[in-house]
Amino acid sequence: MDLNLHLVRYLVAVVDEGHFGRAAEKLYISAPALSQQIRKLERTLGVELVDRSAHPVRPTAAGRRFLAEARHALAAADRAVAAVEAHRRELAATLRLGFMSAAAGPLVRRIVDETRREVPGLSIRLVELPWSRQATAVRDGFVDAAVVRPPIADVTGLRLDVVHYEPRIAVLPARHRLAARETIELADLDGETHLTDDDADPAWVRWWSCDPRPSGVPVRYGPSVRTMDEMLEAIAAGQAVVITGSFVADGYRHPEVAFVPITDVEPCPISLCTRAADTSPLVVALRTAARVLHPEGEHTGT
Repeated sequence: MDLNLHLVRYLVAVVDEGHFGRAAEKLYISAPALSQQIRKLERTLGVELVDRSAHPVRPTAAGRRFLAEARHALAAADRAVAAVEAHRRELAATLRLGFMSAAAGPLVRRIVDETRREVPGLSIRLVELPWSRQATAVRDGFVDAAVVRPPIADVTGLRLDVVHYEPRIAVLPARHRLAARETIELADLDGETHLTDDDADPAWVRWWSCDPRPSGVPVRYGPSVRTMDEMLEAIAAGQAVVITGSFVADGYRHPEVAFVPITDVEPCPISLCTRAADTSPLVVALRTAARVLHPEGEHTGT
């Protein structure tokens, strides 16, 4: 038998008040309607639950046995609803911030810390994303925001707030002719074989390889790699070079690899990516944190 907890609450109110009229006032219904609802519950159970002739109204023997268990059921139902409400509030106060493995460093921690200063007690869940999903994961709601690097092919519906400009460097074999230089220029890499990633968007590969070159010299591509470790091992083996962000030199080390800054290449903008139409307080707090970290930072989108 299906038990309507709404009717059970009516019964509890009548017994606790000892009077249909007072219980009806508490429940914001009429006394006749309340009496009908109790009759409905009694018909469902096949027994009388209250002694209507008593003053105050009191439960019958069957009613007492029923209420002893029913009160536990109501308490359990209330706890279940409270658990869901707590989960809902937790989600409402939790930001999902996407990052690529290479971006999970001091910059992300600074954004998190600054946002928590704006919203004390805020929970921020960091979600690692593949490069191919850094913007689409924001657009489709998988995360609320992400720390992204270019290129982003489609910025429709997105807002990008620049939080940092990162110098670009060449990663070279330690025995390379340029490895001992303090700095190089892009033209120094003309004619070198560059690593690629067959699984990546070709536009991404070309952007990071500075292809096409101002000099007009075609970029020659060699082995395909997917991870940072694969990249470093291929370079250490002398198979190719790569142009990347300075975060690699900060976060990765290899005894047979050299990191050399490139002086004449525009730095890589690192941006906070959010949905342009999202004006929720937590996302606004993230954008405020981005402005604190980079006050002159421009943004694209609305």
